[in-house]
This record gives sequence, structure tokens and C-alpha cells, in this order.
Amino acid sequence: MKLCAKELKRMNRVCDLFGIRYPIVQGGMVWCSGWRLAAAVSHAGGLGLIGAGSMHPETLREHIRKCRAATDKPFGVNVPLMYPGIEGVMELLVEEGVKIVFTSAGNPKTWTGYLKERGVTVAHVVSSSRFAVKCEEAGVDAVVAEGFEAGGHNGREETTTLCLIPAVRRATTLPLLAAGGIGTGEAMLAVQALGAEGVQIGTRFALTKESSAHDDFKRLCIGLNEGDTKLLLKKLSPTRLIKGDFASAVEAAEARGASVEELKELLGKGRAKKGIFEGDLMEGVLEIGQVASQIHEIQTAGEVVDEIVGGYEKALSELRIES
Repeated sequence: MKLCAKELKRMNRVCDLFGIRYPIVQGGMVWCSGWRLAAAVSHAGGLGLIGAGSMHPETLREHIRKCRAATDKPFGVNVPLMYPGIEGVMELLVEEGVKIVFTSAGNPKTWTGYLKERGVTVAHVVSSSRFAVKCEEAGVDAVVAEGFEAGGHNGREETTTLCLIPAVRRATTLPLLAAGGIGTGEAMLAVQALGAEGVQIGTRFALTKESSAHDDFKRLCIGLNEGDTKLLLKKLSPTRLIKGDFASAVEAAEARGASVEELKELLGKGRAKKGIFEGDLMEGVLEIGQVASQIHEIQTAGEVVDEIVGGYEKALSELRIES
């Protein structure tokens, strides 16, 4: 199976840009996206991303080298632009010969030129059509439009994916990937109909066997029901959390009008690592997307890619028969 065939030429730009078989990108998630996951997704025909946001520079270097040793397929690195010591991280990526970088949480103008001058393909994650336009002005190669349904940190606009994608498509001519609430081939077909040329998927891959998330966290997530997550911490950085002890504490603080400083104190340091990576389901920050309620087993990354591709082709075939 090869989605990037003549009949699906609207998807070709993403496949050609990254040198991949399927227009499926694995999100570079903190505490989930190490070299094992990135290599597995790339080996399966998508684009795996190492999540630099939870790594010290030398740890990131180690993951890049291990990923390169594990696969001869293209892979990339996701870098939040608010990353402490960002200058050193960017130099490291160039030193290690990383050819694909996804940036987020910052101004794309700051580093896009530096990376592209050194032969790096750059994509940037946005939450609005206004920021998508800024990406095109900055010279990025592709845009990821991420809707409100996504896990982790979200845009303040709270625009859903099905509203965001057509707005971004109208605003920019860049290759466009959809993210947020996408976990199936049927969802990929839906966003393609709205103008996306590929997808970036986080939650589905966060709950795979190769993900570095703790097994207790994964098991919690595959047992979630619709409505078991909520967007909180809006005064700091809007974050989708699993409802539970910590989320309840945050919600109560926000309800009584807690200040930014009080919320920062409540959040503390290392809570995401404690929850996602170490499996502390009581005290940790537990970030996951709404689509988790549709996931009921822990599969390999390769199985996920195959299932998404198969679901896409089946849905497309059924639509053709009906028409």
C-alpha cells in the first residue's frame, strides 16, 4: 500500500518533502518520543520525531545517534522554541546532521533561517491561521495546524481541528498537516477533505509499546472514556489533562481565581515527568489528547501505522462505492 500514489496527489507534497511513504508524522511528545518510537514509526513508513522538550542536550544527542543506528529511514526532531539553552540545541542538531526539525511554542522567524541555511527542512506547529501566515513569511517548509482536541500544551484560541484546518488552508499555500484528535485512517481522510495533506499524530503513538511513557500511564489512558480529559492551566499554558487528583486541584485553584504565581507553585517542577514517565498517577501531570477514549489496546507503532493506512483506504473505497 502506498498512499502517495497518483490518485492521492494532494498528499504527495508531504511525502516528497520528508522522503516518507505515508503522510503520517508521529508527534514529538515530551517523555514519550524517544529514539525507539521515532525509529519504529519511520521504519513503518511514516516520519518519527524525537521529542527534545524533555531531554538535556547530551541525552538528545544520544537519542539522535541511536535512532540513526536503528533505521535508515528519515526521522526528525521536535524542538519547543521556549527550550532553555535553545542556541546550544540548534547547534547540536546541525552538528549531528539532523535533516528535519519540527518547531513549536515560539516565533518561527527566530530559527527557521538558521536551520534552512544549513540544509534542514523545517515545519512549525500552529494553533491559528494567523500564525500559519507568519510561518509562511518566516520561510518554513510546512505547517502543522493543531486543534483544541490535542493533548499536552494547546493554543489559546481553543479552535477545533475541523474548524482550524480549512481556515489554515485558506490562509497559506504551504504543505499542511492536521493534528489534534486524529487517531484513525477515517480521521485522516476527513482532514484531507478539508485541505490537509498529511497528519501529525501524538496520542495514538504515545500509547504504543515503543513509547517511553510509563506502562501505568498507558494503561490509564486506554481505559479513558469520552470526557475524561479537560483543558486547564489556561493562565499559564493551556494544557489538556486527564481528570484526577491533580487536575481537580488545578480546577479548584482556577475556580477561586488563583494567580499565575499560585498556579506555577501548584504545578511545581517535574510533574509531567513524574506522571507520564515515572507513572505517578496521583501527583503527576497526566497529559493526553481527547482521542485516547478511542484507544483500547497498546499496540506497536508499526501496527498503528498499518491500521491507519488500512482504515484510510477502506474509508476511501467505501465513499467511492457510495458515490
